[in-house]
Amino acid sequence: MTDHNTTERTAESAPLQGNEAARAPQPLQTPQASHVPRIPEADPQDNRRQVLYWRLLARLFDPEEQGTLESASLAVVEDIGLPSALLDPQASVDSIVQRHPELATEFDGLMAPDPDPTPDSDLESGSGTAEARDRAAEVRRAALVSKVLLNVFASGSGTVTAGQLASWQSDAGWLERALGCKPGELRGGRAGGGAAGRGVSPTGTGGRRTTPDLSRLIPAIGPELGAIEADLVKRMHLREVLADPKLASQLTPSMSLIEQLLRDKNNLTGTALANAKDLIRRFVDEVAEVLRTQVEKATVGALDRSVPPKRVFRNLDLDRTIWKNLTNWSPEEERLYVDRLYYRHTARKTTPQRLIVVVDQSGSMVDSMVNCTILASIFAGLPKVDVHLIAYDTQALDLTPWVHDPFETLLRTNLGGGTDGTVAMALAQPKIAEPRNTVVVWISDFYEWRTEPLFESMVAIHRSGAKFIPVGSVTSSGRGSVNPWFRERFKDLGTPVLSGHIRKLVNELKTFLA
Repeated sequence: MTDHNTTERTAESAPLQGNEAARAPQPLQTPQASHVPRIPEADPQDNRRQVLYWRLLARLFDPEEQGTLESASLAVVEDIGLPSALLDPQASVDSIVQRHPELATEFDGLMAPDPDPTPDSDLESGSGTAEARDRAAEVRRAALVSKVLLNVFASGSGTVTAGQLASWQSDAGWLERALGCKPGELRGGRAGGGAAGRGVSPTGTGGRRTTPDLSRLIPAIGPELGAIEADLVKRMHLREVLADPKLASQLTPSMSLIEQLLRDKNNLTGTALANAKDLIRRFVDEVAEVLRTQVEKATVGALDRSVPPKRVFRNLDLDRTIWKNLTNWSPEEERLYVDRLYYRHTARKTTPQRLIVVVDQSGSMVDSMVNCTILASIFAGLPKVDVHLIAYDTQALDLTPWVHDPFETLLRTNLGGGTDGTVAMALAQPKIAEPRNTVVVWISDFYEWRTEPLFESMVAIHRSGAKFIPVGSVTSSGRGSVNPWFRERFKDLGTPVLSGHIRKLVNELKTFLA
């Protein structure tokens, strides 16, 4: 018995070998805490923001309501203290701001590019301003952004009324304000006002002092807004609206509307024609106000020191007067005696110049036609600048007698048709009396019937000593195509085609007229 027990204890204490060791149960290994992957907790604010943006995408690409997204978005909006009208597709931004004026400052600059953005990698790694990231504010911003984008880009289909067009123009103005621009600036370069925020502050831009750089937006938003507005105008029964003074009063002049009016003006009579003229006049005045400011800033000649300065207080050069009289300082009396006052020169050198503007009035150039007609009238008002204006398609029309009145000039244009620049060249060449004091601005897409004869005439103008400026487009958006054949040859000639914002043309003319 004793031997048996001893044998059992010996077997229990002996180490297992071979297959027996492999089959023996192993002790559990407890993993260290550092090896357990950490699953980030879902932020409820992120979920709310995603709900709002998913609803935005759903409404943009599918006109049918998504009940789950709508109810979830309503709960989010009400929970963060915003009005439920933000989710109503029939409510304009203007009407919401009129009921809730405190939202106006939130819409201004809402989507303006950050001049000094924090890199995403810094936010994810926890450096920079990640710790100060206000996720609740991001949810609020998502709700406001969704409202503006849906009202502008979900324009629907079918017939459009004057009220619907006016409402869309108002919302488009709020989108421009959200991007840090003035209402109408991206669509037509007009002064603030009119179409956006009429009940609040039409010139508000979120406190930005400079126009933001929107060149990185793909696609460029200005042309897209113009295309949507043009589509709405085409879907509207414009003649019936113009015949009704009450409906016509709801229209806000825009480039798309003016183009349609200029195309249809010969078919309008009576009240409709009078209302159309009123809309064109209002638009011309708005654009002229903007362009006149640009021209006044640009067209300043060199100081003419041969003309004695006018001795008035506003011209007094105080710094120079003190500097020149420092020798008359009396330390005992602590007083500066002034023997002579010095004044600033303000007279500018001006040389008589002749400006010849030739504009292609085919349908594709309507934006440039309107802008350049107004610009020509502004330059015509400058001292010692002789402005001539020629419009052409397959025939040329000398509009110089009406160049001072862009409204009358536009009424005499006839949009559409082909383009034959040789007929306009026949009118322009005799006007070049003194080439050294002449600048010829030719605005066209240069898709001409007779390309080589026209280009040879342009080369002759350039070689005569006159300044020749070929312009492909001078619009608020800068969108436009130019015949590659002409583009390459102008580049080889040393006079590249100027395209883009009309400010570029103003600066080119400033260099010549200064």
